[in-house]
Amino acid sequence: MVLEHALLPVRPGREAEFEAALVRARPLSAASPGFRSLRLSRCLERPTTYLLLVEWDTVEDHTEGFRGSPAYGRWRALLHDFYDPFPVVEHFVEVLTD
Repeated sequence: MVLEHALLPVRPGREAEFEAALVRARPLSAASPGFRSLRLSRCLERPTTYLLLVEWDTVEDHTEGFRGSPAYGRWRALLHDFYDPFPVVEHFVEVLTD
C-alpha cells in the first residue's frame, strides 16, 4: 500500500467551495484501479490548509493510472484553481505501525 500525501493551500475565502468540489471530485479517483481510500482534514492552526491522504495499491496506480486517465483532467478542472501555491504531492510506504 502507498499513501499519497498533499498539503493543499486553498485560497482564503474559498474553503467551503473547495470542500464541495472535492466531494464532487472524489468519485473520479475512487473509480480508478488501485484506489483504496481518500481522507481530507482541515488544519486547525491554518484553516486554509488541508491535508489530503489517499491510499493506493501502488504508486503507479496514482502517477500513471489515475494521472494518465481522462478522469484526472476532470479532477484538475474541479480542484486546481483553488490552490495557491500549487501543492507538492508525495508518496509514502509504511515502515512502522502500532
